[in-house]
Amino acid sequence: MSAAGPAPAPAAHGLRARLARGTFEGAASLFPGYFALVMATGVVSIASQLLGLRPVALVLVLVNWVAYPALWTLTLIRAARFRDQLLRDISDHQRAPGFFTIVAGTCVLGTQNVVVIGATGVGTLLWWLGLGLWFVIMYTFFTAVTVRRRKPTLARGINGAWLIAAVSTQAVVVLRAVIDVAAPPPEVVQFQVIAMFLIGAMLYLAIIPLIFYRLTFVPLSHSDFSPPYWINMGAVAISALAGSMLIHRAGVWPLLGPLLPFLKGFTFFFWAVASWWIPFLFALMGWRYLWLRDRFTYEPAVWGMIFPLGMYTTSTFQFDRAMGYGFLDPIPEGLVFVALGAWGLAIGGLARRILRSVAAP
Repeated sequence: MSAAGPAPAPAAHGLRARLARGTFEGAASLFPGYFALVMATGVVSIASQLLGLRPVALVLVLVNWVAYPALWTLTLIRAARFRDQLLRDISDHQRAPGFFTIVAGTCVLGTQNVVVIGATGVGTLLWWLGLGLWFVIMYTFFTAVTVRRRKPTLARGINGAWLIAAVSTQAVVVLRAVIDVAAPPPEVVQFQVIAMFLIGAMLYLAIIPLIFYRLTFVPLSHSDFSPPYWINMGAVAISALAGSMLIHRAGVWPLLGPLLPFLKGFTFFFWAVASWWIPFLFALMGWRYLWLRDRFTYEPAVWGMIFPLGMYTTSTFQFDRAMGYGFLDPIPEGLVFVALGAWGLAIGGLARRILRSVAAP
């Protein structure tokens, strides 16, 4: 018995070594937009909560509290050990927009905790963290890509990921709107939130013409129609959600009252634009994966497709109530299952990738 006891030690040591190696390799090559996993999980959880699927919503809260610290750990290891790769990514027109998912993921996680489990204190802490990250990442990104000496062409440099700048801005707005429900925040906070709603609108309206031009006038290969293009819809859907939440708060936040007609018109505009994108994006997916028979495989950017599906579901639910219509419920009631199915496929792909990495000799 005593001789047999220590036998598993080499295997355990080998597993620990593979895990450590996998962690450092993962940190070195970490996709800057991987916090979209937190964004997608959070918004699908929120949609599930709003539509009566509370057990699912609670499970996804737990998933996010595993994913969020894990991604921060990898990010901090990358900043400490692989700084050169990180700095290259910051000024890369294709990869740098992914850093905005850190802001959006932080704020969506906060919103998820407030809406699903009522953790307003946690949400408030994450709002302040998200706001600080927003200032750092927003101005670092736009400064880095502006002063860069060698710049790519529009065809090579722009994609839907740029719109995560707008998503992160509106995510800050949405989180604050779910925190201060019964009583208004200080007027300076109200002012900040309203200003950020308008900044998010400006970013979408400034970036989307460049993307639309690329789609319609620049020759593209089928591989160019990748999941980040769903952010074209997701960014405007979260803008509609932010506007809807501000409309809900207009009776409580004094600074919103005079802006209510403007907010309603702008919010309707955003929701309509988000709705317009959906058939077009499904048509492009059908063209790539059905007509051209391209193989769909897991990639980190796939979370950038799931987030917009969950966001449009949540946005439509809140927009219907903010405007007082009452006839749009069939859309989120059906779409929530599409978002959940897509999330399940993506998390399965991620799990297989992690298991293969751990099992590799």
